[in-house]
Amino acid sequence: MSDSQPITQAVPVTWRSRISPRPGLARLRESWIAVAQIVIAATCAFLIGRYALGHETPMIAATVSISSLGLARDARPQRVAETVVGMLTGILLSEALRFFVGSGWWQLGLALGVTMLVARFLSPSPQFAIAAAIQSAIAMILPLAPVPFSRLLDGVIGGVLAVAITALLPRNPAVATIRDARAFFAGFDAAGERLVAALRRGDRLRAERGLEKARGLQAPLDAWRVSLESGRSIARISPFLRGRRAELERYARILHAMDLAMRNLRVVGRRIVYVTEDREQRPVPAEVLSEIVRAATRVAASIEDIAQEPVARESLLAIARRLDPAAMLPGATLGEQALVSALRPLVVDLLVATGMPPGDARAAIPRI
Repeated sequence: MSDSQPITQAVPVTWRSRISPRPGLARLRESWIAVAQIVIAATCAFLIGRYALGHETPMIAATVSISSLGLARDARPQRVAETVVGMLTGILLSEALRFFVGSGWWQLGLALGVTMLVARFLSPSPQFAIAAAIQSAIAMILPLAPVPFSRLLDGVIGGVLAVAITALLPRNPAVATIRDARAFFAGFDAAGERLVAALRRGDRLRAERGLEKARGLQAPLDAWRVSLESGRSIARISPFLRGRRAELERYARILHAMDLAMRNLRVVGRRIVYVTEDREQRPVPAEVLSEIVRAATRVAASIEDIAQEPVARESLLAIARRLDPAAMLPGATLGEQALVSALRPLVVDLLVATGMPPGDARAAIPRI
């Protein structure tokens, strides 16, 4: 790690970067399974409604499938089912109001108002109410169906197919999870490197910016959690992902440990901001933190290569055995010893991320 890393750096922006097809191609790679799910579910729902049930315009069957699946990263069956229920609520209320008061501009307003109020009562999710309102408006605007409430059946068909496609043509849960984990670990590494540089230089400004980066890790962690929970939920119901369940549980263990490690990195960052007020260089704690950051990169590598777990664990154990503040920094100030003490729970969390039981990880740290 270089001490000469600048606090800020220029980011070149050229016409090539502005019109580069790479972001679009990346989106296509990430979304093709979701697109296939939507196409198959919507087409099958339309065919069932049109040819099996004889509905002349089973548009709602297709729109329910499209809206409930979507392209969002959160493709949990529970979320899909909740969206389906919201849309069916809107269709049911719209069909009932149309049966009693007919159709027209004021009936449309009445249907939307009633639907959104009922939906807000049933669910705290704003998306639930919006999904219900959209389908209520569609059902009210379409021409009157020959058979009352037949559009509700179309909606049920579309919803059932959406949930079934989620299980039978699942999105690869590892792709989004690994991508989001990489983003989190990249941020963790950047925050750690900035804090190391602050200790080596005695630079409070760098310490504050490292702490700021550590505080900014919540968003990538939340994105990682959403994609992982989505994958785990799909794996529970999909027969094709049964073999991925153990892998996803391992990811969940790493995520939980890194959530705690992120919080402890912020504690370390606050300690570094405090001790760098005197502008003194502190090479010993800087080197220890640098070793911890390098070990965290091995934890990151273990997500895709489980063989890296024991490597990361041994690196962290070698650090853990030395984390006695009095022995590491004899005669140091209370603030410096408190900084070394703050590194101890961070190392414990990273050891747990490598698969070590929490009790064993704590026991690896010298008693003080």
